[in-house]
Amino acid sequence: METLTLNLDKRYTYADYLTWLDDKRRELIDGFINFMSGPLRRHQAASMVIASRIFNLLENTKCEVYSAPFDVRLPKNGEKDDDKIYNVVQPDIVVVCDPDKLDEKGCIGAPDLIVEILSPSTSKRDIKDKYRLYEKSGVKEYWIAYPEQKNINVFILNKKNKYELSAMYVEGDIISASMFPDLKIEIDEIFKD
Repeated sequence: METLTLNLDKRYTYADYLTWLDDKRRELIDGFINFMSGPLRRHQAASMVIASRIFNLLENTKCEVYSAPFDVRLPKNGEKDDDKIYNVVQPDIVVVCDPDKLDEKGCIGAPDLIVEILSPSTSKRDIKDKYRLYEKSGVKEYWIAYPEQKNINVFILNKKNKYELSAMYVEGDIISASMFPDLKIEIDEIFKD
């Protein structure tokens, strides 16, 4: 197999992204490549707990739950053409309640809920770059999970399309999603050692 060489200073589109047929995981934020590392065990354990609880709650609804790797394309101005999309991410957990946003490639448009579980190599990107991207794209609810600190911050999109910190959950708390009030997950269950 030929080695793929990409210029990290060049902007790429989703059409370019689709041609990269190697085993490396990448995201595009504003057209620039961000490599993703393999998640640690604690990260995967937390992801499984959260995704399974959300899945069980939403099983008989129109909402669907996906976990990484799952492409979420966040186009500007509603663009649908692959060569005009410069943002494609693979959040840890995604909830999509509008079936029209789903296709065989993943999701196109803002999911209703995104959960990112921080890893040492991606924490800055999740806290800063993706926060801004998700806010600008209209993701209604964004959870940032900190496995080392065993806490989760929940951000809700307000009427001015800006995130507000809705809650900070720590050990001993029970987390719930604003859009799914019946969802209850113990933080201690998510981050058990």
